[in-house]
Amino acid sequence: MAKHSFEFKKKVVSEYLNGEGGTPYLSTKYGLGSNSQLRKWINAYKEFGDAGLMHSRKKECYSFDYKLHVVELYLTSEVSYQELAIQEGINNPALICNWVNRFQVAGLDALRPHKKGRRKTLDKTNSKDATQLTKDFTVDTSMERVRELEDELLKLRIENAFLKELRRLRLEDEAKTRLAQSCAIQN
Repeated sequence: MAKHSFEFKKKVVSEYLNGEGGTPYLSTKYGLGSNSQLRKWINAYKEFGDAGLMHSRKKECYSFDYKLHVVELYLTSEVSYQELAIQEGINNPALICNWVNRFQVAGLDALRPHKKGRRKTLDKTNSKDATQLTKDFTVDTSMERVRELEDELLKLRIENAFLKELRRLRLEDEAKTRLAQSCAIQN
C-alpha cells in the first residue's frame, strides 16, 4: 500500500502551488522527512496532473527497444531520472534507475523480458516417461544372480584393499627416502 494517499499528496502540492510555503517548510510541516519527495510530487503533478500523484496499480510492460532507448537517453544526456521519466511519460523514475543499473551490470540481456517464477524441474511428458520406466523395470532376485553380485562385490573389496595397501607401502617408501636424504644432507 502507498505510504501517502492521493488526497494528502494533492493537498500538499496545492499548498505549494498556492504559495503557502516552500518545499522545506511544507516537508517539515507534514513530516515528509526530506523535501525531495515533495519536489517529485510537484513535478509529477505539473507534468501529468492528478494522474501523476496516483499510485498506478496497472502493470505496464515496456518493450526491450523502449527500455534500451530510455537507458541510452539517460547515459548520453545529463538529465536526472526524474526529468527523463517526465520527458518519456513514465510515472516511476525508479524504474529507469533499475533499467540503467541492470544494463550496466549485465548488458543488453538484462533488459530483455523474461518469465518470472520458478523454472519447472520436470515436464509433464518426462514424469509420464519416468513412471512408465518404473513400471517396466523389474528386479532379478533369483539366487543365481544374487551369488554373482556377491562374488563381484568380494572381488572389488579385495581389489580395493590391495590398492590401499600398495599406496601405504609407497608412502612409507617415500618417507624413508626423504629421511635418508635429510640425514645425508646433515652429515
